[in-house]
Amino acid sequence: MSFDFDQEIDRRGTNCMKWEFVLNGEELIFGDHADRKHGPDRLLPMWVADMDFRCPPAVVDTLTQRAQQGVYGYSYPCDSYFEAVTDWFSRRYEWQIRRDWITLTPGVVPAINMLIQTFVAPGEKVLIQRPVYYPFFDATQLNGAEIVSNSLVFPGDRYEMDFDDLAKKAADPAVKMAILCSPHNPVGRVWTAEELARFGRICLDNDVLVVSDEIHCDLLYKGQRFTPFAKAGENFAENSIICTAASKSFNLAGLKISNIIIPDETRREKFVATGKRHGLFGANAFGLVAVEAAYNYGEEWLAAVMAYVEENYNFMVDYVDKHLPQLKAVRPEGTYLVWVDFRSLGLDPQARKELLMEKAKIYLDEGEMFGPEGEGFERFNIACQRSILEEAMARIKVVVEDLAKEPFKEKAPTRFQPSV
Repeated sequence: MSFDFDQEIDRRGTNCMKWEFVLNGEELIFGDHADRKHGPDRLLPMWVADMDFRCPPAVVDTLTQRAQQGVYGYSYPCDSYFEAVTDWFSRRYEWQIRRDWITLTPGVVPAINMLIQTFVAPGEKVLIQRPVYYPFFDATQLNGAEIVSNSLVFPGDRYEMDFDDLAKKAADPAVKMAILCSPHNPVGRVWTAEELARFGRICLDNDVLVVSDEIHCDLLYKGQRFTPFAKAGENFAENSIICTAASKSFNLAGLKISNIIIPDETRREKFVATGKRHGLFGANAFGLVAVEAAYNYGEEWLAAVMAYVEENYNFMVDYVDKHLPQLKAVRPEGTYLVWVDFRSLGLDPQARKELLMEKAKIYLDEGEMFGPEGEGFERFNIACQRSILEEAMARIKVVVEDLAKEPFKEKAPTRFQPSV
């Protein structure tokens, strides 16, 4: 089956966070700047991590049939749902998951918040690996815990873990949990089995619970192999909680459904009890059938998407090499996110944001959002039509060339940066 990923889709008018809203501090504001017409005045959003592609046909057909039934009452997962989930991980990763290990939540981020509430007392510590997915910060601090960063190192072209630093910090008895981002957002690493084994052994030896966010596990480039953390070492499954979802793989994030896999029965019971205290029950009616259809019938679509995304990356890095040698794109091994080094431009965060958002009219996630280790970088979401990526790179070329001619001066916030 062939899929058309080149057709641009107008997502405005759908309450689309990516295309219709902008962040002002921590507040999302509807962007009345959003021009419904394609053209040079449109703001190109490459920030939020969802795709600009239609979901697999089987998912669309299943959701259409479910919608036409016309009754949208309380829903609960049945046997076929759990079979779809467990078969997917068995087929692709040779990981045998028992049905009773799976707990449903309305997203991985809510799950991480609840996991910290369940297993980390106020004043205790959570270890993360910055630069990393920024909701980890709020999940830790809003629940009264303290962040400890075992920051990644960037010796050349590829980020690596600092295992000596990890061993020192994990030895602190106040560190109760480590959140592993695997594959890593934003730097795109797919951790090897050996790296996961070293990470897991250090955590196990120091009685540190590992929460592994594996939401990007299916988004792999050619030649890459994903290893579930729970399979990476002896007794790792019992000392870990694995957060998974079909949302990134099949562009289902708005359906709010994730599968949290907890092999240890005692921990699972504690987590379920936390969910009950939050009033969680059942699942999104559309999310259930969409996930089942995606895992059962979406594999060909997923392969085609990642082939297209990899072609997007190849176009992007070739363009950077030819036209923007001041920048450096870190080659991703997984995800559809590209981490780009802008440090050679010598701009502070505000000036860089104004250059890209005001002048180039491209909305990115600034590297500083992912921690101080991300300063000077930008995260690009390249799960978009090639035409959008081409337009974005051409715009960046223009503003960077203009910057070289005349040093950029800071300006007041524009319509793309609404004031409080």
